[in-house]
Formats: sequence, C-alpha cells, structure tokens
Amino acid sequence: MASKRETVLAAVKSLVAAALPGAEVKRNLAKAERIPPGGLVVIRDGDPGEPEVSLSPLTYLYSHRIPLEIAAYERATLSREQVVDAMLGAIGAAVMANRTLGGLCDWIEAEAPVTDDIEALGALPGRFADLAILAVYATTDPLN
Repeated sequence: MASKRETVLAAVKSLVAAALPGAEVKRNLAKAERIPPGGLVVIRDGDPGEPEVSLSPLTYLYSHRIPLEIAAYERATLSREQVVDAMLGAIGAAVMANRTLGGLCDWIEAEAPVTDDIEALGALPGRFADLAILAVYATTDPLN
C-alpha cells in the first residue's frame, strides 16, 4: 500500500492532468529536452517539512509544499504569456473545486507563481512558471 505522501503526490498529479488535458504532466522529470505543443508540467516531490505532532492519538500533521514547473510556447492565437496564464488559471480552478483532494487532505491551496521566459539557441522563446501547491494532511506514521 502506498504511503500517505505518495498517495497525495499521485492525487496532485491527477488533478493537474485533469485540469490540463492537452499538456504532458510528469513527476520528477530530470531535465526537459523539449516542450510539447500542449505544454509541460513537472511535479516535484517537494518537502513535507517538520510535522506538528499530536500525541493523543499520535498524529503527524504535514504542510507539504509540492513544487510545479510549467512551460509552454505561444499558440496561433495566444501569446506565450496568455498560454501560461490559462494553464495557471485551469490549475487554480481545479484546486478550488477540490480543496481536499477527495478527502485525502485537510486543505490544499496554490501559491502565487513566478514567471519568466525560456530561451534556447535556435528555438522559439517559451514561457515558464514556478509555483507550488501546499497540501495539508495528517498521518499516523511519518514513513507511511
């Protein structure tokens, strides 16, 4: 059986994939060699941080910061800024619609993104955004 941490990470990946059906959504991709036409989202495992501990019953409450990296090119009718903004909006709407990840978490929320251009020699300039989803959840074992 998967740990609570792995279950939450898989649920965040599913949430993002459902919000962006045209994009490739990967987990812990070492280095993107290309940005697919529908965009790319890389979900990193992040840091669950130090838990708050309750002793009766023994419970560990984590505020797990899960980084997301989004990259996209412009489209025929949208600038690269508009494409990334639309992707961010879709993720934000999905988070707002499912604040508990189907009961896995006490709460999730998205942090504000940092955006910048991607430039590579001989390629069209792209746009990227770094943000994180904060997932608050409890477990009875920090390893499970």
